[in-house]
Amino acid sequence: MTSYGDLLAATKQHVREVSTNESAQLVDDSCTILDVREPEEFEQGSLPNATHIPRGHLESQIEQRIPDRDTAILVYCAAGSRSVFAAKTLADLGYTHVVSMEGGFTKWKSEGRKWSMPESLTRHQRNRYQRHLLLPEVGEEGQNQLLDAKVLILGAGGLGSPAAMYLAAAGIGTLGVVDMDVVDESNLQRQVIHNTGRVGQSKVESAKQTITALNPDIQIETYDTRLNADNVLDLLAGWEVVVDGADNFPSRYLLNDASVKLGIPVVHGSIFRFEGQVTVFDPLKGPTYRDYVPVPPPPELAPSCAEAGVLGVLPGVIGSLQALETIKLVLQLGDSLIGRLLAFDALDMTFREYKIHRDPKNQVTHENRDRINIAEYDQYCSPSVN
Repeated sequence: MTSYGDLLAATKQHVREVSTNESAQLVDDSCTILDVREPEEFEQGSLPNATHIPRGHLESQIEQRIPDRDTAILVYCAAGSRSVFAAKTLADLGYTHVVSMEGGFTKWKSEGRKWSMPESLTRHQRNRYQRHLLLPEVGEEGQNQLLDAKVLILGAGGLGSPAAMYLAAAGIGTLGVVDMDVVDESNLQRQVIHNTGRVGQSKVESAKQTITALNPDIQIETYDTRLNADNVLDLLAGWEVVVDGADNFPSRYLLNDASVKLGIPVVHGSIFRFEGQVTVFDPLKGPTYRDYVPVPPPPELAPSCAEAGVLGVLPGVIGSLQALETIKLVLQLGDSLIGRLLAFDALDMTFREYKIHRDPKNQVTHENRDRINIAEYDQYCSPSVN
């Protein structure tokens, strides 16, 4: 019968082991560091910037976490045995530059080398976000990114309601909500973050109560104010992403100019009767709202939902897509809607995609940010660059 020692010795014949001195040089050379210990071991400390995949999940997660099989990888465990088996597995999977660190983290730490305490989730958070943790593309590292994120939501109405609730449920650590309105009974057909008992209450306070009840771990910052030229830059400063739930053109142009000036991506959504649209305006990477709508349409061609109506379920679809795009931006996951407009028709139950390109005539760009004047657009929406 083959013993564990025999199996380990045989596996070492196929794996290159390196000393802690050689490992330190690989770390300095920006080699990818892979920690294959168990979560409770990882929480007690790790090599700086290590990618953590427990040995039992290595085969199922490695291709998503480190897709390039030519990546130089330094694998370590606690004492240097599990990392040998892990390195052999990686070689069998086609990874060509893998080494195992002799002595593991125990020896590394005892020699006084640099290590760090990784961000770790509490037991309560592990239970709450366990479905995220099962996704290799998210995992604990991604969940910590969500918990560190700051997202501002403009409007606590039809679009802001589902967006706020799903972002809160996902664990976005800090949510800001801007709205100056109060809850009206006519809102309840679609603005699901409010309820009958809150009619007459400020929307931001009502939204905060719902969000807090859904996820008390996150921080909610409320702004019971109208977005205007005097406060928009202060309101937007410091946020990672802005979710646009505005329902009028002046607010959209004002938001665009401020976000372009500050370099903040905006996840845009709009709804009308049975149709909705969603896209991402990132002034650093693609077109913005002024590229999409250079000038506003005449009022008679752009009636509001209050004038034309809207199917109550529709903002739930579009607002949820906005939440999804926001999470993708925070995690730098997948292919975002930057430069793409996704249009939804509820009656036909169809999605159509359209390309949005930068307009060479548009002067309101991040490159021109020092020349952008933030002005009110109640009477006009012409470009504001001097």
